[in-house]
Amino acid sequence: MLNILRSLLFYVGYALTLVVFSSLGVLLSPLLPRRHVQAICATWCHIAIVWARICCGIRYDISGLENVPDGACVVLAKHESAWETLLVQWLFFPAVTVLKRELLRIPFFGWALRLFDPIAINRDERSDALKVVLRQGSEKLKAGRRVVIFPEGTRALPGQPLPYSVGGAMLAVRAGVPVLPMALTSGDCWPRGTLIKTPGVIRVVIGAPVSTEGKNAKTLNAEVRDWIESRMTELRQPQGTPE
Repeated sequence: MLNILRSLLFYVGYALTLVVFSSLGVLLSPLLPRRHVQAICATWCHIAIVWARICCGIRYDISGLENVPDGACVVLAKHESAWETLLVQWLFFPAVTVLKRELLRIPFFGWALRLFDPIAINRDERSDALKVVLRQGSEKLKAGRRVVIFPEGTRALPGQPLPYSVGGAMLAVRAGVPVLPMALTSGDCWPRGTLIKTPGVIRVVIGAPVSTEGKNAKTLNAEVRDWIESRMTELRQPQGTPE
């Protein structure tokens, strides 16, 4: 019962701050440089993660921050909940996320997403979606942005990985930029299919950049997938009590 009440309190604050920050971003977008507006929205993402810790006891531990390159890269991340969609916007700022275009139609939330200049795709049209990712992703990478892709395409249940799409690896190979792999255990605290949050520690591991030199997309995708899934197994081994 306590978790239900804490989760409800979280969503009240989540919704209120979303309305404030998304409206602020939209109102200021004609007046401020794009990057400043994106910083406003990224601040909300950080606030939402902090609010989840305060209300629901969802803490996090990130290792491997030293592996994040200064320049452009393709981030291929595990996807178990909405938590990491918030994390990547401020952790890899300014980040460009590949997402399904339906999300842009959600009031306030979709407005904020648009300000990040995401790569919106129609997942029902796989061939066209890949072309959009390769074309727009290459443009973003040339501009020095980091492109974030969840290769499983949707949230996976803990311990039940989904097939990894090769699109992110293909983009990295074509653009000649490294891939940054990221594993995380968000599904243990913020599971899909329910609004109820569970207290705990989300563990995030960022791997060393994987070079694309001399590799094709299929080989690169398999290498990154194997690294992420092996880290997932390690992360879910019994842990001592965190400090």
